[in-house]
Amino acid sequence: MIGTGVFTSLGFQLASVPSPFVILLLWALGGVAAFCGAVSYAELGAALPKSGGEYQFVSRIYHPAAGFISGWASVTVGFAAPTALAAMTFAAYATSAVSETASDAQRQAVACALIVALALVHGWRRKASGTFQTFVTVLKILVIVAFCGAAFVVGGEGDALTFLPQSGDARLTASSAFAVSLIYVSFAYTGWNVATYLTGEIENPQRNLPVILGLGTIIVAALYIGLNAAFLAAAPVEALSGQIEVGFIAARAMFGERAGDVTSLVMAGLLISTVSAMTIAGPRVWQAMGEDYPLFKGLQRKTMDGVPRRAIYLQSALAIAFVLSAQFETVLVLSGSLLAMNSFVTVFGLYVLRLKEPRLNRPYRVFAYPVAPAIYLALTGSALVFGLASRATEAAFILAVVLTGAVAYLAARQTQKR
Repeated sequence: MIGTGVFTSLGFQLASVPSPFVILLLWALGGVAAFCGAVSYAELGAALPKSGGEYQFVSRIYHPAAGFISGWASVTVGFAAPTALAAMTFAAYATSAVSETASDAQRQAVACALIVALALVHGWRRKASGTFQTFVTVLKILVIVAFCGAAFVVGGEGDALTFLPQSGDARLTASSAFAVSLIYVSFAYTGWNVATYLTGEIENPQRNLPVILGLGTIIVAALYIGLNAAFLAAAPVEALSGQIEVGFIAARAMFGERAGDVTSLVMAGLLISTVSAMTIAGPRVWQAMGEDYPLFKGLQRKTMDGVPRRAIYLQSALAIAFVLSAQFETVLVLSGSLLAMNSFVTVFGLYVLRLKEPRLNRPYRVFAYPVAPAIYLALTGSALVFGLASRATEAAFILAVVLTGAVAYLAARQTQKR
């Protein structure tokens, strides 16, 4: 979960919502929404313990066509775009620490090299893949905790933080800019549902999946709020506003130029785990679709060690295409909105499945039903409606993804019949 969004979103948020209190409120609301979504997915994953995430859930709950389009959105944009964003952020942090004159072409080359390297790692052996991911994730958590502690011990040049609303904050929370910023936050929390893409590979998913989803989301929410508070305490709003590498700016403000550069390199290293996680999870959707539709049969093939190598290489190629062809903020809003729409449909499906199959074995039932899913739907739905209303290009692209998914489904069904 921890990756691109939390290391980049703050600058875009401050450009239109220049209030530390409102910013922290956004991250808290995002945590509440993610947790409510996670426990909803936990019920679905425990009741339907098969890899594939939304593709499997939506196919079972609504119709195979809806599931196909959901899976199509995940594999074409939902995983490839966040992988590209994480790699682009890695390149921005790493090159900023080494040279202030790095060109866009040099940053793109660094981002593409990272994607290729991790595709080779995860396409090799399952054990190497899992060990690497565990190591970089533990390292990332330790570094974030240390950075947050240092921000409040060492201090910085940031504006005074307050946990009470100030004059004008009410107006900001009712604006379209607040909704767009909530999409950024939603993207940053993306990943709370990734365990459901690998349900079939989790030991005793009926028992372990709810713990993985719920506890993981709580930990990440605490880290996100702490890290954004640290950024705001370290550097003034004016310095962070509109910038991508906010961690680099905050580190230099706290520790000075040289130590800040070293910290920025460390933060760049943390983003490796985000690219890594997406490279693991996304191809499992291609694999699941390949098992159901002959059109994608080649993508379901696995190595002797159970690794869907072809699917990994395909997703990595799509991620490289995003790196080379799109602007960072556009990809951020596009992928964040598309992923939020996918999860919105899935969480709503929790109500549908309870009505359609009341006797289905549910080893875990979401607490505070029906309130918890409703909270997720309300926060996510409002962010999508108000956010995309001012983003015509991204809305049109999302519609294009859905339509091409429908066309691909018809082609896959024809192949299946033959």
